[in-house]
Amino acid sequence: VQLVESGGGLVQAGGSLRLSCSASGLGLYGYRIGWVRQRPGKEREGVSCIERSGTNPLYADSVQGRFTVSSDYYNNKVYLQMNSLKPDDTAVYYCVADRQGGCGPYDLKNTNYETWGQGTQVTVSS
Repeated sequence: VQLVESGGGLVQAGGSLRLSCSASGLGLYGYRIGWVRQRPGKEREGVSCIERSGTNPLYADSVQGRFTVSSDYYNNKVYLQMNSLKPDDTAVYYCVADRQGGCGPYDLKNTNYETWGQGTQVTVSS
């Protein structure tokens, strides 16, 4: 079971990036999927999540209206489109998955997922 993120990099404030998460050894359709980030010197933070089958996306207040999560179950991938990026979005972003649980406000904040990717660095310059 493996999750692999890609798409991170260096971008200027106001720019966009799209993170991809590819899964092997598991079918993402049966998992709730999340994106978790860890900013320098801060605790891990749930950024977004979607229910099993890709419904009901939820976003942290800090990214609401700027980030969009989407799924491509045919190709076993999930994406995080990040627009209007800010220097405060600088972090390592992790794709995460769990067979249990849902995607409500508590689930978003509780970053306790069973499967994690290796993370991809996103750096936003001012």
